[in-house]
Amino acid sequence: MNEHAPHHAPQHHLPHRLRRGRRKAVAAVTAVAAAAVVAGVLAPSAASAAPRPDAVQQRLDALVQKDGVPAALATVKGRDGRARTYTAGVGDAASRAKVPVDGQVRIGSNTKAFTAVVILQLVAEGKVGLDTSVDTYLPGLVRGEGIDGRAITVRQLLQHTSGLPEYVDTAGVLNAPGRYYEPRELLDAALAQKAHFAPGTKWEYNNTNYLLAGLIIQKITGRPVGEEITKRVIDRIGLRHTYFPAPGDTTIHEAHPKGYQRTADGSLRDYTELDPSWGWAAGAAVSTNTDVTRFYGALLGGRLLPAAQLAQMRTTVPAEELGAGVGYGLGLVSRPLSCGGVAWGHGGAIPGYETAGGTTEDGRAVNITVTTIPDADTTKHVDQAVDEALCR
Repeated sequence: MNEHAPHHAPQHHLPHRLRRGRRKAVAAVTAVAAAAVVAGVLAPSAASAAPRPDAVQQRLDALVQKDGVPAALATVKGRDGRARTYTAGVGDAASRAKVPVDGQVRIGSNTKAFTAVVILQLVAEGKVGLDTSVDTYLPGLVRGEGIDGRAITVRQLLQHTSGLPEYVDTAGVLNAPGRYYEPRELLDAALAQKAHFAPGTKWEYNNTNYLLAGLIIQKITGRPVGEEITKRVIDRIGLRHTYFPAPGDTTIHEAHPKGYQRTADGSLRDYTELDPSWGWAAGAAVSTNTDVTRFYGALLGGRLLPAAQLAQMRTTVPAEELGAGVGYGLGLVSRPLSCGGVAWGHGGAIPGYETAGGTTEDGRAVNITVTTIPDADTTKHVDQAVDEALCR
């Protein structure tokens, strides 16, 4: 949600690397996933020439054999436009079934990039102002201790500079993955806390920003946020294996690897089926590695936004919490590559899955998914795999 996060911010914010965000099995799961659930943004990585297929496979095999993730999947696209898919591990820890090639997964905080695109399309249509207050669209809704929607702009929501507190209850999500949440219930949980800082004075990844962005979309369009994302993004660029779950939908529709978290006794708890309503506009979407790379390629290629709004989306502020040199735009992250230049993307985590990737100006792209929210060392190895895939 997360979305993906902060890699520990997004990895750890929401579904996402459930990045930002203990005593029995679930407690251990919480320890592993807390950061990710809160942030949901897996920090995106890097890019260069098309990698040797064997190098990518070796990286995925190492994530399974050395880091212990149940499965790893990847899609890599070179400058020639050719996409290659890879798998490692098992798609089902009990049956030892194979990993579906380019299987569907929960993409956590990558959802934030979809939500930001819809807001920016509304900006291009003259229906939303980036520097207009949240209160203009949701009058009287955003109030709390140090919190005032009249002092927070739409841009500050999309860029995580609002100072709003986080709503995600990581332990609650892990203990009751099938529970449904209304957006207003989630917002109330955030507004019951104090503001973290004055709007515009700092950067801090959190899912409450995109919860409000989703509410603004619904207020302006009069339609559910999932329908707007589907119409304006998914259908527009033909993402045939991507969808925003309907209320109450706890399943993954197409062939997919199961998603797990490790418990205190070392066993795996299956989180494949869960209600992603707590992620909502910040982290609920389901997709494939290939569709995720197509989305970012279409976005950077100007197929989703006019040039002026894409330029705004790519205007970043420092987000050092995600790594040295990382910048956060409007639902879009830029990350330096070891081979020079930057990769654009987002990443995300949600119980059972974490995704990381990046897309470059010249069309190189990679997206990697592991079927658990990994620890810090494994997360580093995932990011290294992204960078190597784009830079070798």
